[in-house]
Amino acid sequence: MRAVLLEADAVNHNDLSWEPLTDVIETKIFSNTTEEDKYEHIGDAEVVFLNKIKMDEEAFSKCPNLKYIGVCATGYNVIDLEAAKRHGVTVTNVPAYSTESVAQLTWGLILESVCHINMHNESVHKGDWIKSEIFCYWLAPVTELCGKTIGVVGYGNIGRRVCEVAKAFGMKVLVYTAHPEKYKDNGDAQNDSGNLVSGATGVEFVDLDTLFAKSDIVSLHCPLTSETEGLINKDNIAKMKDGVIIINVSRGGLVSERDLADALESGKVSAAGVDVVSVEPMNADNPLLTAPNITITPHMAWASVDARKRLVDVVAGNFKAYLEGRKENVVS
Repeated sequence: MRAVLLEADAVNHNDLSWEPLTDVIETKIFSNTTEEDKYEHIGDAEVVFLNKIKMDEEAFSKCPNLKYIGVCATGYNVIDLEAAKRHGVTVTNVPAYSTESVAQLTWGLILESVCHINMHNESVHKGDWIKSEIFCYWLAPVTELCGKTIGVVGYGNIGRRVCEVAKAFGMKVLVYTAHPEKYKDNGDAQNDSGNLVSGATGVEFVDLDTLFAKSDIVSLHCPLTSETEGLINKDNIAKMKDGVIIINVSRGGLVSERDLADALESGKVSAAGVDVVSVEPMNADNPLLTAPNITITPHMAWASVDARKRLVDVVAGNFKAYLEGRKENVVS
């Protein structure tokens, strides 16, 4: 079987080995592939490993030898699964490999928003502490997390881990999920508002309007769907507390970027942290680039060395299972 890896640089910056995969199947590795050269790179391959390259009906028709696609990510929205089924192509993904890394960056963005670490570091390096007449100073209010309320939208692996860390900080945790009944346990109870409170975790399941109204921090951990697209918009921001902090490490399309930029300009939103934007790589005219009090990272929450090593191992394991006639992380 002929195999190609289309976007190696999206996963490996020469700090990992591809041997877990290449030991299973000899693979031609491309550092990057675009929509313009994908057919040239795929050629007559039967096996394709990819990340963001789109595979639709046209692509499957132009690649008739294709038997297997290994998506090197959790999300597989770039694949038309119905077309894959029609063409007899097995598609696999890599679930839950980056939970700890994404939760970690979520809290990095939150801590930056409440402690202003970078602002003070830059000030010290400019010589401001050397010139200070007293032993300490601060350039913006530093806020304690203990006692504050975080609203977590989405309660998958990452959302649950973010909630666990919030409890460790002594925060109250509100959660919106479309199906809270999935997370019931024996210690559940209803509070005075009639909301389900998990006896095991202490989180309170609420509707979106309640979450927006009561949260000091709103953190997004839900998929991008027709229902969640533009979830953070001027109308929903208006429902939030003055000075709310908004964090998005999920999908850029969850946020109306113009509305968030306006809210940062007005101070309605005191700070924001985003690891994702609507178009990636980021466009030069993205309004968040010139908005105040926002930390932007380049879709790197998932990319710890540890998480990427797990990713490669699972990609290889998925394909090995396929060769052995077993289904492992099959989504098609």
